[in-house]
Amino acid sequence: MLSRRTLTVVHKASSRALSTRASTILQALDIPTSNEIPGVYDGTWKGEGELFESLCPTTGEVLARVRSASPQELQLALEKSKEAYKFIRSVPAPRRGELVRQIREALAAKRDELGALVSLEMGKIRTEGVGEVQEFIDIADYAVGLSRIMNGRVVASERPGHSILEVPNPLGVVAVLSAFNFPVAVYGWNLALSLAAGNATLWKPAPSTPLCSIAVIKIIASVLEKNGIPGAVAGLVTGGKDIGQAVVQSQDVDMVSFTGSEAVGRDVGKVVQSRFGKVLLELGGNNASIVMPDADLSLAVPAVFFGAVGTAGQRCTSTRRLYLHRSIAPTFLSKLQSLYSSLQPGDPLESATLLGPLHNRAAVGIYSNAVDRLRRAGAEILIGGSQYGSEDLKDTLTGGNFVRPTIAVPSKVDVTDAIWREETFAPILTVGVFDELEEAIGWNNGVPQGLSSSLWTKDLRNVGKWIGPAGSDTGIVNVNVGTSGAEIGAAFGGNKSTGWGRESGGDAWKQYVRWSACTINFSDEAPLAQGVNFSTSS
Repeated sequence: MLSRRTLTVVHKASSRALSTRASTILQALDIPTSNEIPGVYDGTWKGEGELFESLCPTTGEVLARVRSASPQELQLALEKSKEAYKFIRSVPAPRRGELVRQIREALAAKRDELGALVSLEMGKIRTEGVGEVQEFIDIADYAVGLSRIMNGRVVASERPGHSILEVPNPLGVVAVLSAFNFPVAVYGWNLALSLAAGNATLWKPAPSTPLCSIAVIKIIASVLEKNGIPGAVAGLVTGGKDIGQAVVQSQDVDMVSFTGSEAVGRDVGKVVQSRFGKVLLELGGNNASIVMPDADLSLAVPAVFFGAVGTAGQRCTSTRRLYLHRSIAPTFLSKLQSLYSSLQPGDPLESATLLGPLHNRAAVGIYSNAVDRLRRAGAEILIGGSQYGSEDLKDTLTGGNFVRPTIAVPSKVDVTDAIWREETFAPILTVGVFDELEEAIGWNNGVPQGLSSSLWTKDLRNVGKWIGPAGSDTGIVNVNVGTSGAEIGAAFGGNKSTGWGRESGGDAWKQYVRWSACTINFSDEAPLAQGVNFSTSS
């Protein structure tokens, strides 16, 4: 099962000359630049399955060839994960926290190198690549402290001499199926909490970003080995659709955390539920920003710009829809177009670059089809609307997947129409104009997805309405903050067809344990609850 955010590219092996730009980054992370790379780890590195190529979205060059998991290797990895769980569940939670702390330190030592690899293989700009690795570091910090306070609670009993305890215990094997757009952070959110909770974790990454997963697991494996912990506590199986399906279907997997499309997430949820496993879904976003007439445009315009253009529009929380109050719409759009006009496509590894490529050629096709659909619907394209031509790119970038960020204004807002209702995973911002806040809230809530939303206002009454029961129905409801760029301290996730999953901070850890209600009688009597009398004596 694959997200529309992933793409497998399989070719026969052939000779290639790797650019210095790429080889320097791979060598810094101990990734071979000549031979095939094993893409399976269960305590030892191996790989006898299909051969996958990692392609650079900026240049089109082949970065590496990775040998994925065979069906037999996957089965062995699952068995080793089960055994590793039996080991790690008995390690005291603070000791597990110490392992997470050491993983955090090891990641921090390679933060910039890993960030560069994210830019190289995924395509996001350097500062975002480093920021993504920092997310893993931050959630590890969080999980270290959490390992000492993953507490249950004591509940008062109505029966004398009784106490009720709610007790969390480790869950088992947690499978993480991650998408290409955050090839490090999403796994980090899951691994840090899962390990602190006492589980073994098996990672099946997107087939188009295998090098990020291999580099991360190499770092984690070194920490586990140093501490005498089985490597399968943090296992890895690279591969395509067949491997993903087998992981989701396996009775050996107690919980599946899946990040990807709504369509695939629906299938994943059905399969896991059919075998009564636990599932955590992080699916589509179709995120809206609403700008009121009293908004501070010096804050709102740059935030919408980043939300729509950052990561070339390939974040789950990217701003897809913009609803502007009629009184400020012309001014806002003029300022926003000015920022868009300043963009130049470039190598994401260069610090001055703000606009990198889309991840693969399929994404370029999705972008082009969406623009065509907007044009057919009569939308006005204010800026963008096409791919960059070779004349717009440096010679080294002509093989990349570069498109022009686009602002489109349809003739009307109709949230039953696909141009508003469906998420396009590309830098396309669709704009509507409203007169009353209630109208804009209705548009915000009128789509199937419910991940992130933001309101720009200085009026406290608007804030109360926005975050209250008649306000936004998304999982992330921001005020004077853009839709994109969440911190790790709060739970991350969305409602409705986004899947209702929660990862990262807050109470998200509670999904990675099994809960038991334990009633303990320490008296000399055995009364029944609710005053029930079931005695044979008169």
